[in-house]
Amino acid sequence: MVPEKKIDDFVSRLRAAAGANLESVILFGSAVAGDFHPEFSNLNLFCVIRDSSFAALQALAPAVKWWDAQKQPPPLFMTRDEIERSTDVFTIEFMDIQQHHRIVFGADVLQGLPIPVNLHRVQVEYELREKLALLRQHLLLASGKDSRLWELLLRSVSSFATLFRHALIVLGHAAPLGKREVVQALSKQIGFDASGILQVLDVKEGKSERKQFEVADVFARYLAALEQVTAAVDKMLDSGTVGSS
Repeated sequence: MVPEKKIDDFVSRLRAAAGANLESVILFGSAVAGDFHPEFSNLNLFCVIRDSSFAALQALAPAVKWWDAQKQPPPLFMTRDEIERSTDVFTIEFMDIQQHHRIVFGADVLQGLPIPVNLHRVQVEYELREKLALLRQHLLLASGKDSRLWELLLRSVSSFATLFRHALIVLGHAAPLGKREVVQALSKQIGFDASGILQVLDVKEGKSERKQFEVADVFARYLAALEQVTAAVDKMLDSGTVGSS
């Protein structure tokens, strides 16, 4: 299901453009985690370069523009030194990539990369609170417009599923790979109604149609679940009753 030829074509273009500047190309996300869907999933690439100057990045532009024309998100570009110095602020991102990735070209620069667990816990709570606050802002702007409310739900659900998985890790529990399984597992641990989130995933994955649901009802349950998870993670972190992840 993963379009390997498209990935290979991009890497060939990038290698031709970057030359010795390209150290590694890493595939991560759903294409590696096992829940890739050709209609709904993106191909996520992380590229390690030696020189990140303006001129060096400009040389990569044609390859990245070609990738963009394939309707894929722009790859992430970092130097090895930046990676090593960024694990304290991108703990969630690097933990995800480190646990589920595939080397497409070059060296595995993530092998053995230390990720500070205490800062991971802080980032999980921060991200939950930040994304919840942003969701409320956009909800107010979308109020009364069903199509915009659905767009907001469908656009945000993957990010929240990722944070739910990391909440499970923080709380010391095994975290499944699939979004649906993560939501259900955290629901059992914390005790919230996951139906709104699961219905949004059904629509996003083409298992249900929007017209089957009343968007205001779905959004109400979706929002309530996010608030319960955020509050539960905060209380457990403050009380020190968390796992040793």
